[in-house]
Amino acid sequence: MTDLRQDAAPRAPRRPRERTHHGDTFVDAYDWLRDKDDPETIAYLEAENAWSEDTTAHLADLREQIFTEIKERTLETDMSVPVRHDRWWYYSRTEEGRHYAIRARVPIAGPDDWDPPVVADGRAPEGEEVLLDSNDEAEGHEFFSLGAFSVSDDGDLLAWSVDTAGDERYTIRVRRISTGEVLSDVVEGAAPGATWSADGRHLFYVTVDDAWRPHRVWRHELGSTGDDVLVFEEPDERYFVGLGRSSSDRFLVIAVGSKVTTEVRLLDATDPTGAFTVVWERREGVDYSVEHVVVGGRDLLAILHNDGAVNFELVLAPLEDPTATTVLVPGSDDVRLEAADAFARHLVLSYRSDATTRLALMPIGADGIGAPIELDFDAELFTCGLAGNAEWDPRYLRIGYTSYVEPATIWDLDPATGERILRRRAPVLGDFDPADYEQHRAWVRADDGALVPLSIVCRRDTPRDGSAPALLYGYGSYEISLDPDFSISRLSLLDRGFVYAVAHVRGGGELGRRWYDEGKQLAKMNTFTDFVACARHLADERWTSADRLVAEGGSAGGLLMGAVANLAPDAFAGIFADVPFVDPLTSILDPSLPLTVIEWDEWGDPLHDPEVYAYMKRYAPYENVADVAYPKILAGTSLNDTRVLYVEPAKWVARLREVTGAERSVLLRTEMSAGHGGVSGRYAAWHQRAWELAWIIDTATAVTRANPRNS
Repeated sequence: MTDLRQDAAPRAPRRPRERTHHGDTFVDAYDWLRDKDDPETIAYLEAENAWSEDTTAHLADLREQIFTEIKERTLETDMSVPVRHDRWWYYSRTEEGRHYAIRARVPIAGPDDWDPPVVADGRAPEGEEVLLDSNDEAEGHEFFSLGAFSVSDDGDLLAWSVDTAGDERYTIRVRRISTGEVLSDVVEGAAPGATWSADGRHLFYVTVDDAWRPHRVWRHELGSTGDDVLVFEEPDERYFVGLGRSSSDRFLVIAVGSKVTTEVRLLDATDPTGAFTVVWERREGVDYSVEHVVVGGRDLLAILHNDGAVNFELVLAPLEDPTATTVLVPGSDDVRLEAADAFARHLVLSYRSDATTRLALMPIGADGIGAPIELDFDAELFTCGLAGNAEWDPRYLRIGYTSYVEPATIWDLDPATGERILRRRAPVLGDFDPADYEQHRAWVRADDGALVPLSIVCRRDTPRDGSAPALLYGYGSYEISLDPDFSISRLSLLDRGFVYAVAHVRGGGELGRRWYDEGKQLAKMNTFTDFVACARHLADERWTSADRLVAEGGSAGGLLMGAVANLAPDAFAGIFADVPFVDPLTSILDPSLPLTVIEWDEWGDPLHDPEVYAYMKRYAPYENVADVAYPKILAGTSLNDTRVLYVEPAKWVARLREVTGAERSVLLRTEMSAGHGGVSGRYAAWHQRAWELAWIIDTATAVTRANPRNS
């Protein structure tokens, strides 16, 4: 039985199971923890939670202080900038003391009304119509997540879906907005989204298979009591299925994609019972996306693709023959094209250069589409992008901007004049002043000579003598880029003298598709060595020192945390691994587990390829636990996580305890009613982050007295 005494760390019993592949046998003593229906598994997780609370009891006051700081800096009764769509301004708002958002709308004043309503003191706008109050939906549930929120084209039907377990299986319902009547139509076990046909008579949705892979598209006829119609099914386990509408609302879109290959199907939204047609037949390694464009009254397709262009190029093709392409924006070795969003009079091109996001407008005229005109943001480190454009032919284009030191800002851009109208700068209450903080970009030389971008943020008065505590964040998978963002909770670190840094390691997308390719499959070790190089750089340049540096990463970034713990334990004082993928070899070897087969494009296929097996075994954190002096380790997970199962960090912590004898220096914290994204509800999320930050502060040996800048 599990040792549940609170004067000793929990020790899971060993129940060895052998796993043999390619002539190699690994003895797994803790795989029995996979069975969450086993009362002993739950008892073990609860014992670990109790041990973590006991070990960190001295941080209770600090946790409460950090929670209070987050709460007092946040405008709790607040409203988003309303987005115009058809006859309505749509928005969400929050109320002090309530966990979740209220989604509502007010009518536009007329066709020339392009200035969103502005209200003060958190009051609801005049004429408000509440569409969905998530606080009511969440009543009686420990966990709540809103999935679909889709209004029909006539504005009178709302389809929404909720998950109250955290397992990402949603229940869809429909309400008639004009009467408030909830219709009898109910869909169980759906993926998050739902999409209306143009006439509002049919609702399209996606379901998942036993491995949690979205794989089927269904059509539901409103009011029908018969079986829904299967519209599309993807049998290849490497592919996910997505569903939506084109920006023009002209087409229903089914997008089928693996990590490296896509295929898009279109159907006129006014013909919901018709057949979807393929834009380009899938070809291994060809990744593309499609937008509907109208030029001179002619329907065209703007296709962003990587066929012969590693960083993608943008082409234009007739709707009737998508293979007859003309290049609009050629590919480049230095610029990664990421998206092309279509409007009646403009294409908006999103791309990145020098590890920084960019935006450019391409005017659409009667005779063609103009060259890209880049928007200037006059800053070194920032993130920009489109932000809530729902009209096909808007007067303004809404854009967003943020940085590590500047809260999110929303502008409406007049494309005709270039004027930017400030609609909102996210409030930060208290004495916050962006001028008190600074951000830097360093380029760190990796082991093989590659230059790795490293972002660094701190208060301007932070010493540069190695004495400052620091937090280094990383991810490095799936071509996901860690672009600059603002965080209220991060201020609780910076104002305690912390340096916050982000390592933009290979496997991410900051420097284009090649940056991603150089950090995946048989090049995955680059992700880990890049991160270690960034950690060493912070110490060498006296931003911090190794005994005051904590590392953090979640999900695939949690794999990064486990790998660097084995690779360079001396480089860190502590490691926080959130929902960590620390047992990758066991998971990727088992095609029956959720989301495994689709991951072979990212990690390789160790089940059939002995070279991939041997390579993954070199870095897999669980297999490589050794009797060394590890930094302090905190692993966080959720019992209902379907993406990275709780068993991975549970096994990892059990093995760390067994091999190293660690007691209070290795902790496991499991949310017993949550999924991959952690707890739901903003106050619960703030408490969770305060718990984590208190551990980080304590581990980095920062002063835990009251924050002098808030006292």
